[in-house]
Amino acid sequence: MFSPRLVFQRTFRETQSVQVSSKITRFNQPYCPTSARRASNHTRTMSIYSKSNVSTAPETPVENPSTSASHNAWSSPGPSAIDLRSDVVTTPTPSMLTAIGNCSLFDDVFQEDPTTSSLESFVASLAGKPAAVLVLSGTMGNQVAIRTHLQAPPHSIIVDDRSHIIRYEAGGAASLSGAMVTTVKPSNGRHLTLEDVKEHVVLSDDVHACPTKMVCLENTLNGTILPLEECRRISEWVRGHGIIMHLDGARLWEAVVAGAGELKGYCECFDTVSLCFSKGLGAPIGSILVGQEAFVKRARWVRKSIGGGMRQTGIIAAPARVAVEETFLGGGLQAAHVRAKKLGDYWESLGGKHEFPVETNMVWLSLKGTGVDTDEFIKLAESKGLRVMGERLVIHYQVTDEAEGKLKEVMNDVFSGKAKGEN
Repeated sequence: MFSPRLVFQRTFRETQSVQVSSKITRFNQPYCPTSARRASNHTRTMSIYSKSNVSTAPETPVENPSTSASHNAWSSPGPSAIDLRSDVVTTPTPSMLTAIGNCSLFDDVFQEDPTTSSLESFVASLAGKPAAVLVLSGTMGNQVAIRTHLQAPPHSIIVDDRSHIIRYEAGGAASLSGAMVTTVKPSNGRHLTLEDVKEHVVLSDDVHACPTKMVCLENTLNGTILPLEECRRISEWVRGHGIIMHLDGARLWEAVVAGAGELKGYCECFDTVSLCFSKGLGAPIGSILVGQEAFVKRARWVRKSIGGGMRQTGIIAAPARVAVEETFLGGGLQAAHVRAKKLGDYWESLGGKHEFPVETNMVWLSLKGTGVDTDEFIKLAESKGLRVMGERLVIHYQVTDEAEGKLKEVMNDVFSGKAKGEN
């Protein structure tokens, strides 16, 4: 009688046997009693699992779309071509898939993977820092940096009140580092200045105070650029008072491509910088944290403590390297900026206004005075086959000419009254 449980158990054992044999042959490693015990324990666990009261597989299994002959997730243009909600929707490219197929598959916790080490050295060199460590996300990069820098409370950090660290990282600074977060609203409405920082920094060692130990800036933020000269002003004063500087540089690539300054120039202003591969650059996963060697050594320990230790990271590092070389260094981001500026200008030509200036890849439309609210704008975009979340339009490098034309139609409809169904 057919039993999915027995088939699964037998298949698992056969796979384990092949994998162990393959590893011994490939790496010429001697027999390891510890590894053998782990394999034995794992097989015994699976045997117990197969006898437990679990549901069997359905008679008609649900189709896996990735096995369909007509499905190619790596084809271009993909779903990101009409998705303007964020640049996190960018999808990996065929060249990234090729890189994954050619990457090394060694253990990163042991720091033995050449593909990963090469990426870390490459990005550290671009940033002008001695070392780097791969992390799973921008949030992990920021939180590992904060936890690594801060030793023990009481301590506080200063951030822009719109920043990712305070709004989109699940309170990690408080829960992981015990840090009080001081949020500052930019007095100029665009970016923090040295004067903003001075007004909120706490230098006192009085027992009633919570001294500022870090200033965490973000560039870009809402698509707008923190000028390099302002970074230098803030950095000189803050570091002069023994305070650590960290940059959430998830989209720092965008500021550099826009001509605001060189990557090394920005990174010189900060003790540590996190850089994202999976937003505008289009890699499937990953960020990187750059800094001094002693910092990176401790950051690896912190990364491990919060579940960020990874094994065969070559499959993450390989497409990330391609993303940096092709999208950042290869011109992909510049093309997105040109398209964003064209769309911003088109909106203005219709009489529209912007919430923020178009400086990089984001177009912030102001719907005030148009008679169209956010929900109506989203529905109008959907009727044209576009995906948006509201007034913020993120024009990443995978947005197509067709999507640009559809978005212009949406803009026309906003001002023609068609969004309200008027004739």
